[in-house]
Amino acid sequence: MYYLTVALLMFVFPIASILVEVFGLKAPAALILVLGKWFTFWAVGARLFLAGLRQVIQPRFTAETILGIKGDAPLHVVQELGFANISIGVIGLVSILNGAWVMPAGIAGCLFYGFAGARHVVQRNRNALENTAMVSDLFIFVVLAACVIIALAGGTTQSD
Repeated sequence: MYYLTVALLMFVFPIASILVEVFGLKAPAALILVLGKWFTFWAVGARLFLAGLRQVIQPRFTAETILGIKGDAPLHVVQELGFANISIGVIGLVSILNGAWVMPAGIAGCLFYGFAGARHVVQRNRNALENTAMVSDLFIFVVLAACVIIALAGGTTQSD
């Protein structure tokens, strides 16, 4: 289920949304803004919100299954990570309603995924789930960083 969720929220849903907006709706917005909007909504909003809920409700899954840390000691920290993920996720979800929120949510998500991905890289003895988290974190970091840099360099923002 974890692999399916990651694939849908990081690749399938954003790309499908982009294709619908660009080709189905003939959106006049710059392609980079469409990319940023939908990757922010799905990868930052939906994924972090859902991950946060799971971390708050079932912290043992993240601690033991993904990170390989046994025992009760890390559960409190995992739940606090869940609260942070829910918070960033809500901003990403709400950004779909207000274009001015896309850039701040995209930057927050970009930083989170970049730091998390880098942390996974240096972790020895990663399991398959942590490898999946690492690859997807680094992928979305690159996508969001490119969107932010290109949008800022071109003077283009969602609220334009």
